Amino acid sequence: MSDVKISAANPVAPQAEPARPGIRVPRLPLVCTVAVLLLACAAPFQLVPFHTFQLAMAMIYAVTLLGLNLLVGHTGQISLGHGAFFAIGAYTAAIAMHRWDTPYSATIPLAAVITFVLGFALGIPALRLRGLYLALVTLSIAIFLVPLLKRFDGLTGGSMGLGVDKPVPPAWTGLAEDQWLYFLALAVTVLSFVLVAGMLRSKVGRALHAVRDNETAAEVLGVNLAHYKTLAFAWSALLAGVAGCVYTWVIAFVSPDSFALTLSITLLAGLVVGGLGTTWGPVLGGLFVMFVPSLAQDVNQAAPGVIFGLLIIAVMYLAPQGLAGLATRWAHWLGQRVRKGRTHAH
Repeated sequence: MSDVKISAANPVAPQAEPARPGIRVPRLPLVCTVAVLLLACAAPFQLVPFHTFQLAMAMIYAVTLLGLNLLVGHTGQISLGHGAFFAIGAYTAAIAMHRWDTPYSATIPLAAVITFVLGFALGIPALRLRGLYLALVTLSIAIFLVPLLKRFDGLTGGSMGLGVDKPVPPAWTGLAEDQWLYFLALAVTVLSFVLVAGMLRSKVGRALHAVRDNETAAEVLGVNLAHYKTLAFAWSALLAGVAGCVYTWVIAFVSPDSFALTLSITLLAGLVVGGLGTTWGPVLGGLFVMFVPSLAQDVNQAAPGVIFGLLIIAVMYLAPQGLAGLATRWAHWLGQRVRKGRTHAH
């Protein structure tokens, strides 16, 4: 928020609290971001291990939704098979750690490269498709991946899956295992959000938004549609693969049934609920995907699907722009009330 300056040329301008030259009031988004980071850093020291694990999983889903948001919310493409890239990243880490004794820290670049290449490869045929046809193609990937993982049991462990050892916290940290895994997930989440935020503020982000808003106009303005569409698919898949890799660290086990078609649909629903094309949408969507089914299951074993669906309908009716859009409107309303209060006070 910029300071209000009073001059002789404008004697009736609203007065504000005196501010020293060069000092600016912090902007609300920055304040919220810092507050969330401080709470996130303090959380594992205040929560029991199971709740710490749940928050780590919510952050993993948030990174996955960050990639999906880059594709759907910022580029205007559609994907119903994003759970497949999540699974590929998870299995890449599990196979590397279980079969080849790869250090867990080396599995992230490995999963990132593999999913980036696969996402780029999917983006090429997707150039000729859009809307429902593109949704069906991505849906088919999520459908055939599970039988494929079960078929190559010599590599993937088949239906029995693969188990790995969890990363051990260094002695100098003094952290418990669940706390160390939480901070690994937090570090990956923060880094992912920073990288995507930088990308969206660059020429690439402006090109992606142009493709989303009007492909014809973007092409007339010189935007290479093929390049940016495939790039969006590739980066989206990379983020899902990285999240899947961290998932393997936290869970220490992968099996084909963990990555069924419902995962892809749940991820897309979580992103819509969180808020398409928004900064905080993936975070809110990750919390929604993690905690709503868990809380609903405590009510009744058959309740998660029903409650999940009813909440999606309720959010779409009450907040068409998702929870992030609703929070933004509340923040604007609160800001207006504060400004009016200051004006009346002076």
